[in-house]
Amino acid sequence: MIRAETPSDWILVTHPDHAHLAGQIADAWGNAEFDRPEPYAPIRYAVYHHDDGWLNRDANPSLTAAGTPEAFIRELVGAYSAFEEIDLPSYLQVREQATQAVTAVDLTEAVFVSMHSVNLLTEQVDVDTILPEHRAAHASFVAAQQAWQMKTLATVGLSPDKAQRGFEFLQCCDNLSLIVCSAYDQPRPLRHRHPDRHGQLHELQSTPLKANVWRISPWPFKDNSVEITLPRRRISKAYFTDLSSFRNAFAQTEVEAVSVILQKD
Repeated sequence: MIRAETPSDWILVTHPDHAHLAGQIADAWGNAEFDRPEPYAPIRYAVYHHDDGWLNRDANPSLTAAGTPEAFIRELVGAYSAFEEIDLPSYLQVREQATQAVTAVDLTEAVFVSMHSVNLLTEQVDVDTILPEHRAAHASFVAAQQAWQMKTLATVGLSPDKAQRGFEFLQCCDNLSLIVCSAYDQPRPLRHRHPDRHGQLHELQSTPLKANVWRISPWPFKDNSVEITLPRRRISKAYFTDLSSFRNAFAQTEVEAVSVILQKD
């Protein structure tokens, strides 16, 4: 789950819906300056499905010890040390299921998802926050995923350079979607630098202009303005006092489709 809030409401987006938003961002990518990465079809599928491991958990959401919906929040954008407010063993299970779900469809697609998972657990994590009793499981998971990636890259004949580019593209789309879903309210560069058609790398900056409107610079999309759809639930904080009432409120709340606008300078 991704969580934003108002004084009276929780605004909740499931991880699969967040990934679908990231997929819409991937679909809009490409213009005279910025090309789409190749092989685009499996990269696109990985963007849309990189969080399928959350399907079951988000269908039965939980509460934190503080009584808030367990989720990714804006404070975790760019600082992944808290594992989305869940314990590490559960997080590792979700990330393993994410790779497995895509592996069942296509190995190339699964490599990008696995690379994303490993990056979240290495480059983007503060290892000091991992409990001592969980560190062996963390190290084992990362090593197993990296070994699987190397073997699978050789099997599918995907070069390390193309794998890296696809992974970085996935993370850029994922990052912008998380910024949108969590209502991140400060300018922020998107993850990784991205090549233009001449090979020059660019840092893409996202700047909130007003509610549900962000400026992206330099502009990587095919149209001068991009409208994407954010599916979310708005639940009154007064509707629940325990896990059972929260899950009932979540199940009974209709998903609303909110338009999000990405604008050029």
